[in-house]
Amino acid sequence: MSQWESLLGLAARARKVTMGEEFVLKDVRAGRAKLVILAGDAGASTRKRVTDKCTSYGVPLIEVSDRYTIGAALGKDMRVVVSVTESGFANKLKQLLS
Repeated sequence: MSQWESLLGLAARARKVTMGEEFVLKDVRAGRAKLVILAGDAGASTRKRVTDKCTSYGVPLIEVSDRYTIGAALGKDMRVVVSVTESGFANKLKQLLS
């Protein structure tokens, strides 16, 4: 497990991660999302909705390999999109993923 995956897991345990497309989009609209992480194998409509929303609200979006990588980091089966709602975690994740 890489550093960013461990950090994402830690953020989730601290309850600073939102999972699921609708909840992530709600966080983006409300200004709570500091970073959105999208799986590289996300469907076309999900990718477009998340990308458009992040662009219009100025939320950084980072794409990672696939839904299984995100899921494993969170201790779940698979997750397509998550948002990080705390700026400390978000900044460190951006640094590790860039």
